[in-house]
Amino acid sequence: DVLAGLAVGLTAVPQALAYAELAGLPLQYGLYSSFMGCFVYCFLGTAKDVTLGPTAIMSLLVSSYAFHEPVYAVLLAFLSGCIQLAMGILHLGFLLDFISCPVIKGFTSAASITISFNQIKNILGLQGIPRQFFLQVYETLRRIGETRAGDAVLGLTCLATLTGLWAMKSRLPRAAPAEPLAVRISYLIVWISATARNALVVLFAGLVAYSFQLMGSQPFRLTGSIPQGLPAFRPPRFSLAAPNGTVPFQSMVQDMGVGLAVVPLMGLLETTAIAKAFASQNGYRIDPNQELLALGVANVLGSFVSSYPITGSFGRTAVNAQSGVCTPAGGLVTGALVLLSLAYLTSLFYYIPKAALAAVIISAVVPMFDAGIFRTLWRVKRLDLVPLCVTFLLCFWEVQYGIVAGVLLSGVLLLYSIARPPIKVSEGPVLLVQPGGSLHFPAVEHLRDSVCSRALAASPARSIILDCCHISSIDYTVVVGLAELLQELRRHGLSLAFCGLEDPVLQVLLSADLEGFRHFPSWEEA
Repeated sequence: DVLAGLAVGLTAVPQALAYAELAGLPLQYGLYSSFMGCFVYCFLGTAKDVTLGPTAIMSLLVSSYAFHEPVYAVLLAFLSGCIQLAMGILHLGFLLDFISCPVIKGFTSAASITISFNQIKNILGLQGIPRQFFLQVYETLRRIGETRAGDAVLGLTCLATLTGLWAMKSRLPRAAPAEPLAVRISYLIVWISATARNALVVLFAGLVAYSFQLMGSQPFRLTGSIPQGLPAFRPPRFSLAAPNGTVPFQSMVQDMGVGLAVVPLMGLLETTAIAKAFASQNGYRIDPNQELLALGVANVLGSFVSSYPITGSFGRTAVNAQSGVCTPAGGLVTGALVLLSLAYLTSLFYYIPKAALAAVIISAVVPMFDAGIFRTLWRVKRLDLVPLCVTFLLCFWEVQYGIVAGVLLSGVLLLYSIARPPIKVSEGPVLLVQPGGSLHFPAVEHLRDSVCSRALAASPARSIILDCCHISSIDYTVVVGLAELLQELRRHGLSLAFCGLEDPVLQVLLSADLEGFRHFPSWEEA
């Protein structure tokens, strides 16, 4: 656990600085957001591998809803934590099941492109680039001639180094215990170098920048001063002092708008998805509602130390798992390392080039782009490409529009499948009608139209046997619709018999006391 905590800490510190830059906040807020989640999850979490902290996607959302203002970001963490706590207490985690995989993939793929391109300006050393994606692309291409050679060379070198170390680690064969000592030591050195690649690259870039500073020139844009010391433990501010007065709590909430739904839901989604993935991979179970409580408490307490919203980090969780962590106690070491950095090392962060932090972010988010999902959905179910593409494209305009549109579109497709269940009709002396799933009120008119049109169009008109073997539940509107169907068929001298009724459905129909209702155990007996 100690070794895993150190490995995660060496990844967390440089990422925290980079993600704060992405969120549009002073860099110390990335560190403020990186330790409370580690401590809370150690006591409340149910997955040994998961680490909580700032992530690329959450930082992107914070940049959209906190307006680059730390007071908004901290208040957003507090309110998000309260919402997550309420969801955990009320066992509302099932709401996340309504966010389909195509919507998630569309959002994360678009976020990967948006975040990566957002950092191109730091790689090229450009300033004054707007944050809106399309304006960002236009301005970056228009001003590409202003590229600073030093930043570009350093940024691309850091990016290539991070890519090489990542590829080395993914292809590194595990050293067997029977191998010679020199082989095992070599494996350990390579593994540590590849695992702590973010820290090594940032350290290397900082030393290069410091060397230039000593020589009296500075070809890089530097991070600059970061306040030293731990954040004060105090409640978040519920108002903001502005030049023309005070912004009250109500106005701040209105400014955040839909972010108060998007941020907590995406935080829950990331954490539970990561926890489930690593739990199934390592053969243990998690409690989703307990995960919601842990995340909610972490965000609420984090807001008391000036944290912006946090969630589960896939990259750091993977490092934790690969380091052989045994319990969530590894988070205590990671949190302690972040606190030590805040207390004693912030003066050294002055010389970290922004191009190096940009390379750290780009290397972290590029794997989130899943090009294969388009081909997979085309092969499996092409209709799922619709919410995927809508989410993907709209996220380039505004993140919240993409997510909301994708969820609504997935909901419409889900409701359509409920309203139009497949109905199989078999010809014979009577018509055997077999609905393919449960009947709910949106489907009753479709069933009536299908049954009546087939029964009355036959020559001669035929009675109906409704095979209900696939129907596990019905509602009152369906009962009313079936009663009307019985009456309509009787007016034409035809009958309707039910077979294969499940006990709950049979009890509902018997309680309704339908006139002319007949049922049989199976269609052969009918």
